[in-house]
Amino acid sequence: MKLNYRIAIFAVAIIFGIFFSVPSLFQTQDGKKVNLGLDLQGGLHMLLGVKTQEATKSRIKSIAAGIKHFSERKDILLDALSFDENSVNFSLLDIDDLKSIQEYLVEIEGLDVTLSGENISLALTQEEILKTEKLAIDQAIETIRNRLDQFGLAEPVVARQGEEKILVQLAGIKTQEEEQRARELISRAAKLELMAVDEDRVARVYSMSNADAAAYGDIILDDAENAEIKYLVREIPILDGGMLTDASVGFDQNNRPVINFKLNAEGAEIFGDFTGRSVGKRLAIVLDGKVYSAPNINERIGGGSGQISGNYTVTGAKDLAIALRSGALLAPIYLMEKRSVGPSLGADSIKASMIALVGGFVLVIIFMMVYYKLAGIVANIALIANLFIILAVMSLFGATLTLPGMAGIVLTVGMAVDANVIISERIRELIYEGVSIHKAIEDGYANAMRAILDANITTLIAAVVLYAYGTGAIKGFAITISIGILASMLTAILGTHGIYQMLESKIQKSKNNRLWFGIKG
Repeated sequence: MKLNYRIAIFAVAIIFGIFFSVPSLFQTQDGKKVNLGLDLQGGLHMLLGVKTQEATKSRIKSIAAGIKHFSERKDILLDALSFDENSVNFSLLDIDDLKSIQEYLVEIEGLDVTLSGENISLALTQEEILKTEKLAIDQAIETIRNRLDQFGLAEPVVARQGEEKILVQLAGIKTQEEEQRARELISRAAKLELMAVDEDRVARVYSMSNADAAAYGDIILDDAENAEIKYLVREIPILDGGMLTDASVGFDQNNRPVINFKLNAEGAEIFGDFTGRSVGKRLAIVLDGKVYSAPNINERIGGGSGQISGNYTVTGAKDLAIALRSGALLAPIYLMEKRSVGPSLGADSIKASMIALVGGFVLVIIFMMVYYKLAGIVANIALIANLFIILAVMSLFGATLTLPGMAGIVLTVGMAVDANVIISERIRELIYEGVSIHKAIEDGYANAMRAILDANITTLIAAVVLYAYGTGAIKGFAITISIGILASMLTAILGTHGIYQMLESKIQKSKNNRLWFGIKG
């Protein structure tokens, strides 16, 4: 027997496969493992809808807040600045300020500006409305994915379903408490706003209607902990959570959880300017339409940081911080469909899949040994190595194994041995023709190579397309097929070729082609 570079590479591949497969096979505490998908370990399946029209209202409100801050910074006097769900309206007290306002407005994309003397009306173009609604869905997908990643779930599936729906699959959700926590984290708007309290009229808040408040450009908000406590605040916020850069859990002097937040440079400037000219007044910290606190402003607050206090648990504070860090949802989402997959159903799927995998694997091994004799054993060694390599690669990258992924592994068993069947048949044909064992092996691999490459490359292209355009389960199938194809190219072509080269002299001396290749000659 003589060693060669092919057998060396094959040996390294086997060691790699076994080493990185052990944590998944034996579920050790250390090492990277394959994650089981929703259909194998149970979990939560949800279909969410997005109220995209709310994103347009939010955009209008944000434009109004920007105009208010710009006018205050430039000392431009505005009259009756107001907005509704479709437009922003205001008047200039000094027509000479028109040029400055126009220069500011021209920088806002998708804005339709209507001038009538000193009166200005702003609305979004139809194209911008459609763009904003599409952005709301894209942003919701990204925000939900970020929140779930920070929540600690392995490989959550968050994908667009149709035009305005979002598919969410959370593997590993086993209890009602975990499900409720995940649903609240996903659906929470996490919209932070800093709003000025209307100190001139706040004493009348309990006798005012919403229409009365709107007449003064105000809105009435409830306290977060006690709905009987009301606040009268300016409808146009000072700033919103879009200027938030960080949120983390801290503790106050009484060791109660609080949320510390930081603003970006623009937000810090707006916050500093407002607090500087509002000493002695109150600032309401509003989250999702509820007032969490309304502290007095004693001095100008620089640095762009603040704090949200409330009756939080540590877990609740952590989830809120996650929601704030990942960004507010531009539009509310709602639950359209929910299905829970129990762990017992997942266990049944694993059992059925393992029966199919082991059954198919054993039948293939028996067939190869009976039909090809020792050549079949060589092919079986490559097949076993192939399975280890697939599992090792998936473990190394923390891939998620789903039921279709298991089907992909079963299919890979057949595809991997197919290459060895083609090679063995080519070698047998050449031996029938009377060529030497050395030439039969070398030419057998050379003649089989084109057919093997054509089959594997076309299948690999199909798998790449499935991964690029598929979702969830289809991606899992494509991943396992792709890894299996690449692994079989290594084991079935390079590995077995190296074994034959190593055993070539022994095969020639034995002159027993029936034993080695299952044929007479």
